[in-house]
Order: sequence, then structure tokens, then C-alpha cells
Amino acid sequence: MRKDPVPLTPRSARGEPLDGATTAWALHRPGGRDVALMAVAVVGISLSGPLTALVAAPVLAIAFWRNAAGAAAMLPVLLTRERSTMSGLRRRDLRSSGVAGLFLAAHFAAWLPSLSMTTVAASIALVTTTPIWTALAARISGVRLPTQVWVGLVLAVVGAALIAGVDFAVSLQAVAGDGLALLGAIAAGGYVLAGARARQRLATSAYAVACYSTCALVLAVVALVVDVPLAGFSARDWWLIAAITFVAQLLGHTLLNLVLSTVGPTVVSLAVLLEVPGALLFALVLLQQSPPLLALPGVVLVVAGVALVVRASRPSTLVEAGT
Repeated sequence: MRKDPVPLTPRSARGEPLDGATTAWALHRPGGRDVALMAVAVVGISLSGPLTALVAAPVLAIAFWRNAAGAAAMLPVLLTRERSTMSGLRRRDLRSSGVAGLFLAAHFAAWLPSLSMTTVAASIALVTTTPIWTALAARISGVRLPTQVWVGLVLAVVGAALIAGVDFAVSLQAVAGDGLALLGAIAAGGYVLAGARARQRLATSAYAVACYSTCALVLAVVALVVDVPLAGFSARDWWLIAAITFVAQLLGHTLLNLVLSTVGPTVVSLAVLLEVPGALLFALVLLQQSPPLLALPGVVLVVAGVALVVRASRPSTLVEAGT
């Protein structure tokens, strides 16, 4: 039986009504199950970058297929195990899922091109500012975040930047690429914020199908406009795309979406920062890429930042239904 989360806001103490955003975007301390699911998800998304580097297909095509295949994989779960959760739902209940899908498509469409316009380090450093944007949106909506949370967010983002080895190039193209990477971070924030609202009413499978399908449709249109092929790849590329879909989309995004309604978007987007040191480790193993000199202190800062936010979070009493 689900209980309403207790948001970190003065209005809750005064017994005043809270709007949907304030409730959905509240901050909660992860329970043991949430931590385990997020750990698996972080491993999944950490494999995304190194595996993508092995694919010769265009990155926009990879983004399209991982979302399309992810939606197709979750559809049987929705039609069988969680079909009963769709009873009583109205069209407007799916609206937030569609909005989340649009934000996710915007994230891919903005961030992926930035990788070739600016340095990879600068792009990664800027796109990892997502938790800052989700926290700001939550604060504006009325969620009061303790000072310790803001300190943790800053430490984690700075740590991710150190790991990336920030190297901002100075040119008009690089500035445009930096802007796209920052836009990708804001869009990613919109994705988890809209997803948190959608998950108030929708089971994980229903949300995933609606969100991933919307994202895939938008990316298909973008690929058509910019003339990026979505087929005609080698068998090796198709196997790698299938692997990326499984680890990054199903184990990564979908498990994060599962805990989104219990821990809130700020904690989820912060957990995504752990992808940076995780990808560093997998790149070392799979691609024999040596880590930068500032990797170790960067990892320490990321972990310390995440720990501070989790420690400052209010314990959640919300119990998530199985999926």
C-alpha cells in the first residue's frame, strides 16, 4: 500500500496542502532496496559510454534504438504483470510521461552533438550539472533543501569535473558546444522532474513505455531531418546496440525510474553522477584508457557529495509496488 511521501517543506509542518510538483520533487533518504537498485543502475549506465565508443553507428541512431527497444521490452510487462494499474487512468495522467520523453530526446539531441563541437571533458563536466538544476527546480517549487544537500551537490559536480579533466576550448564552435552540453544537462533535469510527477500515478512499465516511445519518435524525426541513417549497420554494431539497450536503458534508466517516486529526482540525478567514475573504470578495462591525474580526488569528491546528500535526506516511508 503506497503512502504519500513527506516533503521537506515548511508547509507540511503547517498542514497546508501541497501541489503535485512539491510532493513529487521532495527529497527522501534511500532505503536498502533503493540503494541496491540504484547501484545496479549506476553499473548499467556506466557501461553506456565505453560500449558506445565501440559502435561505428551514429550516436543519434544508438539513442533512437535504445529507447525504441526499451519501450518494446517494457510493453509485455505492462500488458501482463501491471495491466491492472492502467484502470482508471486518464489521458492527462500520461501527459507527464510524454513531457519526460520530450526532455529525454532534447537531452540526447543537445548533448550528443556537443561531444564533437567542444572537448569531451568540457561536455561531460557541463552535462553532469543536472543535479543542480533539479535541486533548484525543487527549491523553487517549495521543497526546502538543507544546506548539507547543497554542499554535497557542489562537491559531487566539482568531483565529476575533475574526473573529466575539464579543458574548455576557446572558439565559437567550442562555446556553442559548451552551450549545447549545458542545455543537455537542463533537459536531463526536466526528464527526471517530469518523470517524478508521472510516477505518482503510473507504474514503472507504463511510464517507461510512454516516455521511451515519445523519445524514440522525436529522435527518429530529428534523424530524418539531419539525414542520419537508422539502419544498415554491421552485425557487430547491432549486438553492441542490444547490449547498450540492456545495460543502459533497461538496467540503467528503468531501474532509476523505478526508485524515482521513492527518493525524488534530486537523489536520482545525483546518483547518475556516479556514472562518471564508473565509466572511467570500465573505459580502463574495456578500452585500456588511462584515467586522468585528478581522477582519484574527483572520485572522492563525488562519493563524499553523494554521501552528504543521502545523509541529509529525510527517511522515506513510501513503499514502492513491485514491477
